[in-house]
Formats: sequence, structure tokens, C-alpha cells
Amino acid sequence: MHYNRKMNQPKRESKSPGKMIAVNRRARHDYFIEDRFEGGLALEGWEVKALRAGRLQLQEGYVIVHQGEIWLMGALITPLPSASTHIVPDPRRTRKVLLHRKEIDRLIGKVDREGYTMVPLAMYWKKGMAKLEFGLAKGKKKYDKRQSKKEKDWERRKAQILRH
Repeated sequence: MHYNRKMNQPKRESKSPGKMIAVNRRARHDYFIEDRFEGGLALEGWEVKALRAGRLQLQEGYVIVHQGEIWLMGALITPLPSASTHIVPDPRRTRKVLLHRKEIDRLIGKVDREGYTMVPLAMYWKKGMAKLEFGLAKGKKKYDKRQSKKEKDWERRKAQILRH
């Protein structure tokens, strides 16, 4: 436990992985997230600058397995207007997700045999590097979404009742 010198109170360990770049809230609405993974991304220089400016959209993104590698597709990184003139930035470029071979093999097995899909959940900075959090997920049916909303509303209502 770390102690703060000024207040002599224990310093709280934050559960957040780092500074958030973007969160895909739609994924939790459309899928049951079974397991979470974290991987690095192979990025170009203009992409890193754009991420530092917070120019990322994960809603339309998805993660696939292709030739034994994991790829992030469909995520939009909008280039800055001051991007270099000698390159042509592609905002929807396919980006490689960097994982250990054991993790990749495990994911391939789950996706191929058990019918899971991989969805990007969040992107954040960790020790100066951009990390992608993605989840193994199963799709929700319409009635599942209604049930989830009903449970969420009940929890909110219950909290209000307990407060008063």
C-alpha cells in the first residue's frame, strides 16, 4: 500500500488501465462479453498523433483472425489536418493486434470451434503505448437486450429507493 505524504492516507490503486482514448459502449449493449484480452497495436506515426488527440471511433470496428494473426478492422482513426504531406493516411486501415502466440491460438480455437466473435471494447494508453482491449463475445438477441435493459432499470430504481 502506498501512502500519500501530505494526508497520511493510503493511496488508492486505480482500476482503470490508463488514460482512455475511446470506449465502445455499443459492444456491451449488443453482445454478452465472456472474456477480455489486451493487446498492442501496430500503428503508424500519424495514427499515434491522432490517438493522442482522441480521434478514434471503435463502434464500427471488429476484430478478426486471418492467417494465424489477429487484426483490428473498421476502426476509424481520423487523421489530423497537419498530417504529413508525403503520406496518404487511410483512416480505416487494417491494423495488426500484437499478442503472444499462446493467446492467439486460444482465441482461434474459441472463434472457430465455439462460435464466439471478437469485439473491440476500449483503447487506452499504458506506459506510453496504445493498447486495445477486446472481448470474446456472443451476440444478444432482441429479447436479451430488452431483458438487460429491464435489469439495468430495476437496479437504478432500487438504488433510488434505497437512497430515499
